[in-house]
Formats: sequence, C-alpha cells, structure tokens
Amino acid sequence: MKKQLLFAFGISVSVLAIGQIQYDVEIPTPDGGSVMMIKPKNFSVTRPIRDLDALYEAVEKSEAEQLAEAQAKEPSNKRERRTHAMTNPNALPQGDDPLAASSYNPIHTAAPPIANWQAQSGSGYPPDPSGAAGPNHYVQAVNTTYRVYNKTGTGLTGTLNLSSMWSGSTNDGDPIVLYDRYADRWIISQFQISGNEILIAVSQTNDPTGSYYTWTFVPQASQFPDYFKLSIWHDGYYMTANWNERVVAFDRTAMLAGNASPSMMVKAMSTTPTNGFFAPMPADADGQLPPSGTPALFFSFEDDGWSSSNQDAIRIYQMNTNWSNPPSTTCTLVTALLTTPFNAVFTTSWTDVPQPGTSQKLDVISGVVQFRAQYRRWSGYNSVLVCLPVKVTGLQAGIRWLELRENTANSTWSIYQEGTYAPTTDYYWMGGLAMDDQGNIGMGYNKSNATSTYPGLYYTGRLAADPLGQMTVAEQTAIAGGGSQSGIERWGDYAQCTLDPDGVTFWYTGEYYASGPAKRTRIFSFQIATSIGMAENQNAANNLTVYQNGSNLQVNASNLVNNDEMLVDLFDVSGKLISGQKLVPVANMLSTTISVDGLAKGVYMVRVGNIGFQKVVKVSVN
Repeated sequence: MKKQLLFAFGISVSVLAIGQIQYDVEIPTPDGGSVMMIKPKNFSVTRPIRDLDALYEAVEKSEAEQLAEAQAKEPSNKRERRTHAMTNPNALPQGDDPLAASSYNPIHTAAPPIANWQAQSGSGYPPDPSGAAGPNHYVQAVNTTYRVYNKTGTGLTGTLNLSSMWSGSTNDGDPIVLYDRYADRWIISQFQISGNEILIAVSQTNDPTGSYYTWTFVPQASQFPDYFKLSIWHDGYYMTANWNERVVAFDRTAMLAGNASPSMMVKAMSTTPTNGFFAPMPADADGQLPPSGTPALFFSFEDDGWSSSNQDAIRIYQMNTNWSNPPSTTCTLVTALLTTPFNAVFTTSWTDVPQPGTSQKLDVISGVVQFRAQYRRWSGYNSVLVCLPVKVTGLQAGIRWLELRENTANSTWSIYQEGTYAPTTDYYWMGGLAMDDQGNIGMGYNKSNATSTYPGLYYTGRLAADPLGQMTVAEQTAIAGGGSQSGIERWGDYAQCTLDPDGVTFWYTGEYYASGPAKRTRIFSFQIATSIGMAENQNAANNLTVYQNGSNLQVNASNLVNNDEMLVDLFDVSGKLISGQKLVPVANMLSTTISVDGLAKGVYMVRVGNIGFQKVVKVSVN
C-alpha cells in the first residue's frame, strides 16, 4: 500500500473542506497523532454456511501433530509479545495482594450451569476460544474453525474451517466472535499472517447459519495485528492489537448494509507506553447502545513495577471519531485511575501456572486487560468491567477485577469497586466477566495447582446489593480438568464472557484440559440471581413487550424491580435518541405509547430503566 504523509495540517483540512476524503494518506490530527482512511482489499458474499459441504469441514489433527506444529511456530508466535520486566524494586505491594483476603465472601450458593457442553477442540495451541449468544444460537470460533449451535449444544453446522469464509484465506486463526444485538447480526473475524490482514464477516440476516458479507482489510502493511480484539460501538466496530499506539475503527453502518467498500480508519495516538505487551481493550457495548456522539473507549493498565508511573492505575482513552472529516478525529488519554496496589509482573518466560504431575507451566497472559471490557449505560452513570491477572502471594496468580463508573453529569471516571479473586492457594486466571440487567456480576475463569487440581473451568459472581469488592456467590464447577498439558506453555490466549439477550444469563467459553490427554474448549451458561432462589422473579422482571400499533409503539412492562421513576427511551440503531419520557410504575407495572409518526422504516430500540435496572428490546417500525 502506498503511503503519503501530509505534514501541513492546513492542507488536509482544505482538502476535506470541499467534501473529499483522502484514502491511503496519513494525515496529522489535532491530538498530535495521525489518521489514515483505508478501503478493504477484498469483498465477497458467502454461500449459506449451513450448505457448506465436507470440502470445508475441518479435519481434526492428533494432539501430537498439533503440539509439534505449535512448538515449531513458537518463535514467530511470540514475535510481537514481550513480557514486562520488573524495573522498580520499590513497587507496591511489597508483599501479598492487599485485596485478596477480603474479596471472597460466599454468602450465596451457586446454581449449577444451565447449558454446559464440550465444544470445538481447535487444531492448534492455544485454541483461542471466542463465542457469543444470540436469541436462539451460540456461535463459537477457535483456532482454526467455527461452528453454530443451538442453545442446548446441538450443532447446526459442521465444524468448518475459518478459511471457508474468505477466498484465499490461509486459516491463520485468532478468531473473535461478536453478536451485534442492536442490529441482530453476527460478526466472525480472524487475522491473516501473510500481508498482515484482518478478515471480517458480518451475517446478512439474524440467522448465523446463513450467508455473510466478508471483507479483507490491511490496517498496517508493515506490522502484524497480534492479539487483536474487536468491540461494538454506535458508530463503528473498533479494533485494537499489540501495536502500541494505533487503534482501528470500521464503518459499522456500511458493513451492516453489505457495502462492498466500507471505510476503515486507522488512528495513531500521540503518546502510549512502548514497552512490553500493549494492546488496550476496546469497550464493548451491552444493554443500551451508546448514544450517537459518545466517544469510543479503550482501557489499559500500568504497574508501578515496570511503568514510568509510580502508582498502579487503569488508563482510559477516548476516541472521538468523525467519519465525514477524519482529520478532526482524536484519541487521547482521559484519565489514569489509581487502584489499590497490585503486582502484575510474572515470569519472563510466560511460564506461570503449575499443573499436577508435570514441570510444564502455563501462560497467564500477563500485561493486558483481559477480553472483554463490557460497557453498560445506566441512569446517571455508565459502567465498565475489566479484569487482569495479578500475583497474590509469591508466584500465585489471581484475578484483579474492577467496576469503573462514569458520572454522566460531568463525564468523570472513578473506581466504584475492585477486588482480587483468589479464594484458595490455587492459581486463578483467564477471567471473563459481565454485568446483567440488574447489576449482578458473573465471572468465569480457569483454576489449577501443582498437586491436585488440573486446569478446569469455574465461575462465581455477586449480586448488585452485596458488599462492594467481593465475589459473594460460592465457586461453581463448570468442568473439572482431567489432565495436564505438556510440551508447551501456550494457554488461552483468551476466553470470553458475554451476556445473553435475555439480560440475565451469562455465557462463557474457555479452554480446559481433559484426560486422554487432550485440550478442550467448553461452552456453558449460568445465572447469578438464581443463586438465591430468584429464578421466577428474574424471568418476570424482564417482562417487557413493545409492538407497533398504527403510528405508535405500545410499551408494556410488568414485574419491574421497583416502583421508582423509570425512563422510557426510543433509539435508532446508531444509538441516536429519538424520544424519551419519564414514568412512575404502579404495582411494578407501566404502560405507555411512543409516537413513530414520520420515522423511517427499520429497526429501533426501546429502553426501560433507572439507576438499578434496565431492559432494552428491538422493535421493527413499518
């Protein structure tokens, strides 16, 4: 790709003033960085994947074959990842993690998993499991295959090679799966090592077994998009990778419409850390879509053991994206929230977690915020959940989790609560967490030790009203490990916890090790409110129906969590607020109408909620 750099900012503004957008030209931006607009390299439309025949079916390799290939690739797999080395002997804490002893208070008994099945094994190390739930399906991708299931675990497609979606794909993997609940569409993606490409597919309809629009993008021809992550926002699908200073936005509106040539914006930030492993995590929307104009958010952390800062902190960046005038786009550090001290410096060899019966240790994936950073809007504040691996005592690994809140009145951020999850002397890692419609938190993770606990999958959680900073639901086993991995430390490299569209069910997919020996991935779901016998009330609390009646939408809500004042808002699929009203429920019920006279045909969203509850549903306006 030919690059040019316009050094005179005034030149770029004058070019854009006459309505032109420059492509493949790196243009300075007001924040001291730059922006480049790029079109996709390729576009195509797949056949319905339910019709793909055995030619596209994956042939599972033996564990020995997979291990040999992974060991051969190990140097190149690590080419972009560098461990953070301890450089500050005075870094805090100078002993055990100060939160670990008080962060587990199992006052509620966990309910067993709702769905729980063995998923794809993957064809390499690590499997990189990613998945999301829609109203009727769960889609999972691993290295290097994908499959569509119903929500009880029955496969609706074969185990298909990722390369079946993109012509010329070499099936390199690192997939990410998202369900765009606001548009009722599915996103499947992977990278391609040759050419440093990102491959993205968006379903044509809400049926994940149907056809997909697919694109091939080259964000940086000279740099591999290592450890890339995707998220959903009102004005784009946002992507980060281990690139230090660059973030990427894809034109969501154009991609949902099946445009053959949607724009990709590559934004260089002015100042970011340059040492170690830096891949900021983009905020991924749940609940209400962020309103039009809301800046995209990215999260990373600093450890005073290796950073230039003398205090541990969560760093928050925001990107103000302007698709019509790209040179005005900015991406800046908003704040650095000081945390309770933690130690996130692990070994320099990526060998961190012990297993029974072997000297082989596993990679804890240190240095980055774990996938996802769930974003939710509430009345008066917005919340984000993040977690990262930390040392608890000695070499033991635990999970530091935090709920960040933004005050919508003044746009200031703070840490609402934080804890370090490590209830025993076992090692805990690969955390993934999310918040439901009542503010309850669910978290899935791996657990292992050197003597008796093989790498398995577990979950915990907390109710919104429980003491801050504590996981209060007793640990529950999804699947216990049955063996130890040998020959390679690669694990993960990530897991994924998502929220079902029902607003109360958490879905987690991650890696575990079975007897055999054999690595496996699992998909399981669970609810937190059911831990205290709220199953019936929980389902009733989500009783919100919206339908069109002439030129109005009829909104009916019952069994609401309280009779406090509720907001009833109408949004379009880009997050733009169309109308809003405030109502006080009577006997935990409300009923109202919203005029849609003059609105364009299409899909809209209705939100009912207040500071302690919200529910969002889609409705078609004809």
